[in-house]
Amino acid sequence: MTTEAAPLNRGLISISVMAATIMQALDSTIANVALPKMQGTLSASQDEIAWVLTSYIVAAAIMIPLTGWLAQRFGRKPVFLLSVMGFTVTSALCGLATTLPEIVLFRFLQGIAGAALVPLSQAVLFDINPRENHGRAMAIWGVGVTMGPILGPALGGWLTDHYSWRWVFYINVPIGILAYLGLASFMPNTKKIPGAFDIFGFLTLSIGIGALQLFLDRGQLKDWFGSGEIIGYALMASMAFYLFWIHTLTAERPFLSVALFKDRNFLTSNIFIFMIGVVLFATLALVPPMLQNEMNYPVMLTGFVTAPRGMGTMLAMMLVGRLIGKYDVRLIMAVGLGMTVISLWQMTHFDLLMDKNPIIYTGLIQGFGIGLSYVPLSTVAFSSLPSSLRNEGTAFFNLLRNIGSAIGISIVQTLLTRNTQINHATLVQHITPYPQHSPFMESSSMNLLHVSSPLVLNGVITHQATMIAYNDDYQLMMIVTLAVIPLLLLLRPAPKSSKGPEPALMD
Repeated sequence: MTTEAAPLNRGLISISVMAATIMQALDSTIANVALPKMQGTLSASQDEIAWVLTSYIVAAAIMIPLTGWLAQRFGRKPVFLLSVMGFTVTSALCGLATTLPEIVLFRFLQGIAGAALVPLSQAVLFDINPRENHGRAMAIWGVGVTMGPILGPALGGWLTDHYSWRWVFYINVPIGILAYLGLASFMPNTKKIPGAFDIFGFLTLSIGIGALQLFLDRGQLKDWFGSGEIIGYALMASMAFYLFWIHTLTAERPFLSVALFKDRNFLTSNIFIFMIGVVLFATLALVPPMLQNEMNYPVMLTGFVTAPRGMGTMLAMMLVGRLIGKYDVRLIMAVGLGMTVISLWQMTHFDLLMDKNPIIYTGLIQGFGIGLSYVPLSTVAFSSLPSSLRNEGTAFFNLLRNIGSAIGISIVQTLLTRNTQINHATLVQHITPYPQHSPFMESSSMNLLHVSSPLVLNGVITHQATMIAYNDDYQLMMIVTLAVIPLLLLLRPAPKSSKGPEPALMD
């Protein structure tokens, strides 16, 4: 370890890093609401337009593990700058695309370029701050990582409605330029550490992750194991992960350092971040379509009533940065996870006749709980990890968060579809011309005796069946969150203070 050659402008570095982080985090969800408009412009089918999302997700997932090696081999600053430049340019190209193959290709390149932004931003904030400020640094970082996906659908809907779907990509251009200029001017570089590249380890891990993402993203569309395509993805992922694991345990210098998993805090924190990814992003994927499809909320109103969730997260992260160092992080995380459980329990009581208030206050509580959990976890995960493993560690930490979110979204969407069908069949059994013999008809918001069309009746039943399926998903998320709370006992408290910063090696 060496001292810094010149004083660091931590404020401007943090602003530049967070601009890049927010830009990438927004893009994980901002394009979702624009898909119908893109589908019409590009004359694509639903299956074809889905590749606009799939290509980005798969590319980012494959490239995240490579981030650590690239930052060590070439230095963190040039990798970060190249990523910001590539993400900005490919965003502009996505906005200019006129055919489906063009936008799928540009989204793939955008995913490759943006994969390094979030893990490297976390590593930078760790390195430019002394240990006693790591909690506050992770609070700043956590705001960008969690607020992006929360605000993405509302911002994407507003841009699409008032301008064009192309602006969900053009909005990245000015942010990317400012981030590049700030990083180029103020960010220090880390020392280059030459090392052999484990091509076999990288290829097997990349194939495994790519196949897993395709399996999860296209499984519901293709009826899972009823499709040969999905079976192929499952076999490919299983074989690739098996080969990667055997190779990692036996190779002299594997692609992923085994030393990472000898640190108990880092190992346990990765289990936590995987589960938080499941709960956070799965719930994000459920609430907006529930409001728009079942309760007929317009896009802008959906954004308005879900915004308190982001406000709760921001408030928690502003508070938790001051709490870390004064209180045991395990206690802070327990309170946060407890609040998340309470909010999910309240969400299991959602119904089609409720007003906006339950959406607002459950979102606020859940956002606050996630914020109280996310920042201490991000801090304690690296509290005892050597700085030489930080690039690799942050890449793997964020990879598991992404995989957790992909698995969570896939599970809840599948269960939503299947439970809706089961609930529909169950409710239909109770439909009779005699209300006194039908609890469902007695409690229905419509007098079903006066429904003139079987289609209208079927619509009422379908809405009720779907709402029950949403509640079942929220209950599952509540159980998953409860199940991980005991793992807090495996974490060791983070050191409360340090004599000074722990920077990475500088050139």
